[in-house]
Amino acid sequence: MWTREHKPRRAQQGLSREQIVRATVELLDAEGMESLSMRKLGAKLGAGATSLYWHVANKNELLELAMDEVFGAVRIPASDSWREVVGNVAWGLRAAILAHPWFTFVLGSLPALGPNAMNCSATLCAALARAGFQKHDIDYAGAAVLSYTVGATAPEAAYTSALKRRGITMEQAQRDLAPAVEKVARAHPEVHARFQEAVESTIDPLAHRQLAFDFGLVSMLDGLAMRLPKSADMSSNHQTH
Repeated sequence: MWTREHKPRRAQQGLSREQIVRATVELLDAEGMESLSMRKLGAKLGAGATSLYWHVANKNELLELAMDEVFGAVRIPASDSWREVVGNVAWGLRAAILAHPWFTFVLGSLPALGPNAMNCSATLCAALARAGFQKHDIDYAGAAVLSYTVGATAPEAAYTSALKRRGITMEQAQRDLAPAVEKVARAHPEVHARFQEAVESTIDPLAHRQLAFDFGLVSMLDGLAMRLPKSADMSSNHQTH
């Protein structure tokens, strides 16, 4: 997809690639991966297949474009602190996954080679190199952060999407589940106690999920900092403060 020259819109054709990308993302957000087809997208845009095939060869290329569009929503403010940059990448990707649950399925099945994805990767690598990581350790550290972000957020995105389809809140879902948890957790009172505390908590569920993600992310960054050479770690701490 990204090795070919971008075709401009033809004079006799009303569609641009940008229009196609926006419509693809809207369709995926509304109906999920299974809903996407060239025929359905053409119907949504009021255009024939010829207009679409001028820009993309197949459905996979549509998904590549849509994936890179989502990467473009990850905003990373300039900072000399590697922890701040890496943290913003993680939070930005989390927001992207929650807004577009289909994103993780595409991320795992197609290469992220678009310009926005490349910019995100380059920013992450540069921050880790500034921190003092070298050679393959830059790749390993970046992969660890991305794996945590996707792994922690994908189940949350799937769960919130399921609740949305059912038309219920997380609080209601927890109350509905309580009798089953009480029954199956009889041999594990500590598990039941944790669940019951969550049900009775006054903390907003969204805030609770954000706190949980932040706890894991900060722990991840603390662990990465421990792997830095002492001189690089001291320099990084000085920049942060």
